[in-house]
Amino acid sequence: MTTPTATPPDVMEQYVETGKDRRQEEKLKNASIDDWLPITSSRNAKWYYSAFHNVTAMVGAGVLGLPFAMSQLGWGLGTVVIVMSFVITLYTLWQMVEMHEMVPGKRFDRYHELGQHAFGKRLGLWIIVPQQLIVEVGTDIVYMVTGGQCLRKFHDLVCHGSCRDIRLTYWIIIFGSVHFPLSQFPNFNSISAVSAAAAVMSLTYSMIAFFASAVKAAHGGAAHAAVDYSLRSSTATGRAFGVLNALGAVAFAYAGHNVVLEIQATIPSTPETPSKKPMWRGVVVAYAIVALCYFCVGFGGYYAFGNAVEPNVLISLERPRWLIAAANLMVVVHVVGSYQVYAMPVFDMIETVLVKKHKFTPGVRLRLIARSAYVAATMFVGMTFPFFDGLLGFFGGFGFAPTTYYIPCIIWLMLRKPKKYGLSWSINIICIVIGVVLTLISPIGGLRQIILDAKSFKLYS
Repeated sequence: MTTPTATPPDVMEQYVETGKDRRQEEKLKNASIDDWLPITSSRNAKWYYSAFHNVTAMVGAGVLGLPFAMSQLGWGLGTVVIVMSFVITLYTLWQMVEMHEMVPGKRFDRYHELGQHAFGKRLGLWIIVPQQLIVEVGTDIVYMVTGGQCLRKFHDLVCHGSCRDIRLTYWIIIFGSVHFPLSQFPNFNSISAVSAAAAVMSLTYSMIAFFASAVKAAHGGAAHAAVDYSLRSSTATGRAFGVLNALGAVAFAYAGHNVVLEIQATIPSTPETPSKKPMWRGVVVAYAIVALCYFCVGFGGYYAFGNAVEPNVLISLERPRWLIAAANLMVVVHVVGSYQVYAMPVFDMIETVLVKKHKFTPGVRLRLIARSAYVAATMFVGMTFPFFDGLLGFFGGFGFAPTTYYIPCIIWLMLRKPKKYGLSWSINIICIVIGVVLTLISPIGGLRQIILDAKSFKLYS
């Protein structure tokens, strides 16, 4: 029987050194990849970049659908839902900003990284990523439809019946084609100018929608006196489904949470000046603009048109024609920026998987192919299913409510562990209950609306 030969100490040291070298090499390689990926490649953003990006992410197609949601809810319930959603989402957004650097020396640059810290590496990924993708991809699809609709409305208003009618499909293609070159911008900071222009446009067209609605109501005379504020549908079933769809549409309007950690990741941070301070400053400015836009457009549009308001309030407005045409063009500029803000985390996920898992070489060619394929896919789906009001309700309830209303609260309870039955604990439990109910019931209304729209829809017409 042979005696095992002892491993010489110098050989053991060589093994240890080799292992250290490999780990160091892997760490440097991952750091190099992180310097290329969209979310972590640039960390020199200012606080006002946060304000631009958050306004662009929040005030979009959703604000134009709020008067329609009010027509399905009525004055009482509609006011409660819109104001309550504003308060809840501001609170949960504050939670996410606070949790970005809750572990000393570590930043949760992506929503799913915070989820993995709370729920575990595997479970956190499966809880957050599907929901986040539903929100971000769903929003980009809706924005494809919105951009196409507003381009067509602008064309119709300018031509005033003297031009040939062009089907919506072509307008969506025109709008989508803009995103092929824009999607090649590498990161959030590189699109800050686009986002700033979009934020300015959102405030401007919201005010146009509000003042045009107010003028119509003030000078409507007998016509405005006849405006009907009863619920939109004449049947009990229709009213019930309308309420569900409206709840989803309101949830869709408050959707900035799905990109907030990714936006905060672009802000520099030091122990003396953590990123949460400039980030929260930007969020407060953004939410002040959100309040101005949402309350003015939601209540003003419903006051002017009652239950006859269109799913996109700008389509209801006709005069002054040049001003409404300009507002529709502003919406186009805004949703161009919004599309890019929501697409950037998706680009980050796609490129992370391709480079880290499938070992593709990072570079211009990979980015060109991957991002162009994504733009083409969202454009194709938008062309195929251009049901604006139904899409708002369905995506709002199915994807937006979890990531916006209650997942931040669940993570907060798990990580911060507030005193049971205390104020913080109670507020979070209430938000969770409201969010879960919203998730369960509102997609039903949106799906029904899509089915109703599909009955009279001709493919690519």
